[in-house]
Amino acid sequence: MYGAMKVAIGGPLKLGFRPWVEGMENIPAEGAAILASNHLSFSDSFFLPAVLDRKVTFIAKAEYFTTPGVKGKLTAAFFKGVGQLPVDRSGSRGAGEAAIKSGIEVLERGELFGIYPEGTRSPDGRLYRGKPGGLARVALATGAPVIPVAMIDTEKIQPPGQVMPKLMRPGIRIGKPLDFSRYQGMESDRFVLRAVTDEVMYEIMKLSGQEYVDMYATAAKRQIADAAKAEKAEKEKAEKAEKAEKEAQKALEKERGGA
Repeated sequence: MYGAMKVAIGGPLKLGFRPWVEGMENIPAEGAAILASNHLSFSDSFFLPAVLDRKVTFIAKAEYFTTPGVKGKLTAAFFKGVGQLPVDRSGSRGAGEAAIKSGIEVLERGELFGIYPEGTRSPDGRLYRGKPGGLARVALATGAPVIPVAMIDTEKIQPPGQVMPKLMRPGIRIGKPLDFSRYQGMESDRFVLRAVTDEVMYEIMKLSGQEYVDMYATAAKRQIADAAKAEKAEKEKAEKAEKAEKEAQKALEKERGGA
């Protein structure tokens, strides 16, 4: 199914958007490897596999695979077809443990495993701090090389709220593989996990040219949402005050007219 979906989706993507690629020679022809990418758009998981000759497996939330009805079945078939694996977030330690287990299984089969160290899409196009759990633990548990990847301009193709995508050329830069064998067996050391993650994020930053923000993207999204909520509340308060003032003015004018 992956091959059929790659032709059905990857072909039109390459033809319509003509993504440019640098560093394709850094993808091994065979054997396990981790593709660690920045995350700008929902389409990242489609553009990257579209330009690769080898299958790359990403993880996706389990809800995409368990929604009932015809639409749910079609969605599940689509995500399975493009190489996505469901991750059940209801476990005791959530998506992190499920992602690690899925990644290890993919790499043990000698395949490519794709992961977004930021954990979620960037809310504003900047590069955020990588989460130390998934990427580093999978790399140290398997010994697979980590290949940094930078998606370029994919967020401009279909910004949040925009239905029709904009036809433009996104880019993909693929860096040289990073070897973390010196940390083998130290996946329980949180300082090592942090060091591995930060090294990968630094390479992604160099490839992407993004501004780096030393905080998690999830926290940034909360800040943005809180700011938007506060702005909305302030606007509603101002509108309410303006309305009250107009009503008071009308009442005063009416009272003067009656006098």
